[in-house]
Amino acid sequence: MAVIGGARDMNKWSSLLRAAGTNRRFPGESSEYRSARDELLKAEAELRRLNEEVAAQRRALPLGGLIPGDYVFEAAGSGRTVRFSELFAPGKDTLVVYSMMFPRWSEDPRASAPGRMALLPMDEQPCPSCTSVVDGIDGFVQHLAARINVAVVAKTSAARLGTYAADRGWHNLQYMQLLSAPNNTFNRDYHAETPDGEQVPMLNVFSREQDGIHHRWGAELMFDGGDSRHLDSIWPIWSVLDLTPDGRGAAAAYPTGQYT
Repeated sequence: MAVIGGARDMNKWSSLLRAAGTNRRFPGESSEYRSARDELLKAEAELRRLNEEVAAQRRALPLGGLIPGDYVFEAAGSGRTVRFSELFAPGKDTLVVYSMMFPRWSEDPRASAPGRMALLPMDEQPCPSCTSVVDGIDGFVQHLAARINVAVVAKTSAARLGTYAADRGWHNLQYMQLLSAPNNTFNRDYHAETPDGEQVPMLNVFSREQDGIHHRWGAELMFDGGDSRHLDSIWPIWSVLDLTPDGRGAAAAYPTGQYT
């Protein structure tokens, strides 16, 4: 079916937005609020400028190393063999890979999501935080798939991963390639696994070049920060909470697999 429509006139759209903000005030706001909000707006504009600067610096990185081999994965559910090189669709030379913790960190006591995987021993169950991340990716991945390739990798078996996907209702698997990696070293090589075998949540970007597939960027901020804020770019629940009076709150028990 032919695509109906075309590109927006972004100059006109920008003009509309600027006009909409003329003399902006919200009902009942005080002069104290407006003064503080205008100061915050300056900080928000500077943060956006810095974000754009960092993004440009990230894009300008030299090519990373060639992948050491054509990793072999198993497709969730079916167990079909999938090679790393096959994750690149024709005409799309960028691949984003999220390594989810399934199994979870062995010392994580949070409740699991309801379903068949909740019957496993706790240390074999999927991580509630990673589940939240993949829930989000499944929701928006069809938009990303128009421009890039996306894959989610887990150490657990293909059968368990497929069962969990069904229990979670992940329905965009034609765009989000869901892969089991029990028999390759991908997670270890790309820092999604500790030397002791614990899984950690890692995000990596690769590109297909004339001489092969190169690593382009990894979310190394995790190692310096010692927390999961390196995933903020693909985990929008925290950005929403940042807008609220209470902020992110305590993260030790959130998100969880079950809410009352």
